[in-house]
Amino acid sequence: MTNLQPPQQSSFCVRFVTSQRDPTTDPLVLWLNGGPGCSSLDGFLSENGPFHVDSDGSTLYINEYSWNKVANMLYLESPAGVGFSYSDSGDYITNDKEVADNNYLALQDFFRKFPEFATNDFYVFGESYGGVYAPTLSLKIADGPANINFKGFGVGNGMSSQYYNDQSLVYFAYYHGLIGDTLWANLNTYCCAYGQCNFYSNNDVYCQESLYKVYQVIYDGGLNLYSLYMKCAGGIQKNFGRIQAEMKNIFQFYKFDTKMAADTSRNFAPPCINDTAQWTWLNRADVRTALHIPENVQGWELCSQTISRTYGRIYTTMHDFYLALLSKGLRVLVYNGDTDMACNFLGGNWFVRALNQVKTVDYQPWICNNQVAGYYEQYENLTFLTVKGAGHMVPQWAPRRALQMFESYLSNTPY
Repeated sequence: MTNLQPPQQSSFCVRFVTSQRDPTTDPLVLWLNGGPGCSSLDGFLSENGPFHVDSDGSTLYINEYSWNKVANMLYLESPAGVGFSYSDSGDYITNDKEVADNNYLALQDFFRKFPEFATNDFYVFGESYGGVYAPTLSLKIADGPANINFKGFGVGNGMSSQYYNDQSLVYFAYYHGLIGDTLWANLNTYCCAYGQCNFYSNNDVYCQESLYKVYQVIYDGGLNLYSLYMKCAGGIQKNFGRIQAEMKNIFQFYKFDTKMAADTSRNFAPPCINDTAQWTWLNRADVRTALHIPENVQGWELCSQTISRTYGRIYTTMHDFYLALLSKGLRVLVYNGDTDMACNFLGGNWFVRALNQVKTVDYQPWICNNQVAGYYEQYENLTFLTVKGAGHMVPQWAPRRALQMFESYLSNTPY
């Protein structure tokens, strides 16, 4: 495991873990958590990394479903200011384009330091707002010098389209029993006309009032936004206010106010998520020393309010990025845990269908451990896949199925 600190004005925290199988020939995969403003060390320590932290943050234990069983894994803290990464200038204002540029510089720096991996098949995977990071970086790689053996990218529960995410969330809420018939009738009366509904950017005041009630159910109702059927860590009273990164991802057109409770907790994890183990372990003095974290660098937080508050969102959809990348013959996997509400599976599916690719495999179940693991469909080089009963962080909450999915994608074999 190696630390890197790439581009000019910023120091990016990178963790590199070689494959347990054959590092010389196995693929190299870059992993990016989202937010924007959330740390990829969460992916490393609670999702698909080789080690996880026990509940009190005292020790590490081996993750038997780590993705480095089949690939060399590279975890990048992005943008600067996230996790242990930092800006030498102290300027943390950034945007989608700048993040893609800096991530590309960091990647180039990695290959300069480790040229022996330049011939390995290379993939980019992003989760949540990584649904923007992954395709924007991927296009820079695909259009750049041919010094990376780039094969494709994957997006898990990604923010691929604000329009489809907002539109589908209302249907998700109704058909999962979160809103009643009265509210549903009002939504159809005030937000729909001539057989078409606009939940994304509707100027009708009564429609907006109805949508705000949907918003309140999802964000202020005590539900776990990231996994509908899981408990909210800390209980309902803790569901408000630590960080609004994901809240900015939904219904942006309306700029709804979210109830914010006073928060005396020690960090800014997303609502209903318990990051105590990672936070405790990473902020231990001996761990910081072992990871070569300079004394002047901030303590680790799962998500940075500084980045979330000032981040400049440029793209509302990844549609054109996907079409450009697919036209280059790159392989793409879009997967969703189907109980997530932050980036729900229905919006992901609608986004994929809107790319108008030729379908080669119709929607059908895939199997893991002799059980239905979810469903998938194939569009030439593009796969859409669901993970049954999993939430936003699929490798964390469905680790065995996530590893099988990942290995099938890398080997280009049936799911």
